[in-house]
Amino acid sequence: MEPDSLLFSFFLIFSGAALLSTIALFFRQPLLVAYIFIGVILGPFGLKYISDPSLLTDIAEFGIIFLLFLLGLDMQPIKLFTTLKKTFLVTLASSVIFVALGFATGFLFSFSIIECLVIGFSMIFSSTIIGIKLLPTTVLHQKHMGELMVGILLMQDFIAIFLITFIDSGNIDQSNALRVLLAFPLLLLLAYFATKYILVELIAKFDHFKEYIFLLAIGWCLGLAALASEMGLSAEIGAFVAGVSLATSPIALFIAHSLKPLRDFFLILFFFSLGAQFNISLLSEILAPAILLATLALTLKPIVFHYLLRRFSERNRLAWDAGLRLGQISEFSLLIAFVAAQSGMIGEDASLVIQGAAIITFLISSYIIVLCCPTPIAINPKLRRD
Repeated sequence: MEPDSLLFSFFLIFSGAALLSTIALFFRQPLLVAYIFIGVILGPFGLKYISDPSLLTDIAEFGIIFLLFLLGLDMQPIKLFTTLKKTFLVTLASSVIFVALGFATGFLFSFSIIECLVIGFSMIFSSTIIGIKLLPTTVLHQKHMGELMVGILLMQDFIAIFLITFIDSGNIDQSNALRVLLAFPLLLLLAYFATKYILVELIAKFDHFKEYIFLLAIGWCLGLAALASEMGLSAEIGAFVAGVSLATSPIALFIAHSLKPLRDFFLILFFFSLGAQFNISLLSEILAPAILLATLALTLKPIVFHYLLRRFSERNRLAWDAGLRLGQISEFSLLIAFVAAQSGMIGEDASLVIQGAAIITFLISSYIIVLCCPTPIAINPKLRRD
């Protein structure tokens, strides 16, 4: 087997990820940390078993496209509006504070203004993987805490998608903003009419052919992603719109369940490629800002969310619980760092600062939640909830 062949690369990535994931689960860590670490180990700055991860990076972008498509499938417009209305002010106020903290950190370490802004934006987001997966299932689906968490995280997801749309073009200026403001409503209209008069009819007629529905969903997702890219938007925003347009379809749940394994396959490659591009020779240069950024997220995010939630009449215990669960940097921050670096908006050092800070917060925040909050994997039996 050729060392640089795609088959050999996949063997190393998925076997290595399976091994490290087993270790991560024993230590109650999110699996994406294992995916990133196997990238660092096997990539061009580690053991060099995979010396050129560029092909894998291109393939891995499909993971983000499917991730946003599935996110859109969960967003039924009426329910979405109700949930977001309750958490809009909390998310908006916290976002302003976190951008200021991230910007100040970047400025302190002499990054450019644009890089400081991107670092600031990366501080907005909390991890959906940690925040939702460490919630007890009964809390997520039945209680106010679940509604609160989902609302804040969805609002943050909207902000992330909006930022990706601009960053993907490599600049944030008035002409780009105008283009997006014109292209985005047009994309929404095209998606609405195509769904109403074509997709829904096809789904209703052939819904008993499950493999056809699966194929149709993939074609719709990638088709609208490609169309959005041609219109000057990002492929990710096209995939998200494709998902939202199908959210009210009775077959949306089946599509979501069918595509999750495909999404997970590509997301493993995405996080591996992030790790493979992590230049550990620059670690000494980015360690101080990464640790400071992570410390600010871990200490101030819970306090900020607690304060804001208390101001909006939430109970003290609930406000602390939500704050601790939201007290980390997000996988969306990694995506923003990736897209910004690919577009040339930020340099390698700034991207590594965001990635390093995110990984630190994933590790520490997971332990904080498992030790202090009700979760299905809590160490204290009194806090263990299914």
